[in-house]
Amino acid sequence: QVQLVESGGGLVQAGGSLRLSCAASGRTFSSYNMAWFRQAPGKEREFVVAISRSGGSTVYADSVKGRFTISRDNAKNTVYLQMNSLKPEDTAVYYCAAGGLVSPQAKYLYWGQGTQVTVSS
Repeated sequence: QVQLVESGGGLVQAGGSLRLSCAASGRTFSSYNMAWFRQAPGKEREFVVAISRSGGSTVYADSVKGRFTISRDNAKNTVYLQMNSLKPEDTAVYYCAAGGLVSPQAKYLYWGQGTQVTVSS
C-alpha cells in the first residue's frame, strides 16, 4: 500500500505556471505507475497524465498536451506535474494516483487528498 500527499497548488493568473508535487510513502514507489487527475466544480474527475514506473512512458490528455509535463524521482518517492501556460479552465482539484495502467481509461488503486489549483483570468 502507498500513501500519497499532494502539494504545490495555489492561485495563479492565466498564462502562469505551477509545479505540483506528490510525495509517496513506502518503499515500493518505483513499482507503481503514477497519474494525475483533476476535478473541476460540478464536473466529473478527469484524467490528466500518467507516467510509467521507470518514467520512460507517458500519456497526456489532449487538453494539457504541450503545456503540462509529468516527471518522477524514484529516489525521492515523488512525482511532479509542471503546469505552464495555465488557463482558467485548468481550475480544479488535482489528485495524484498510483497503481493503475498508463492509460486514460485505467483505474487507480491509491489516491491522494488533492490540491486546489485556481487560475484567474
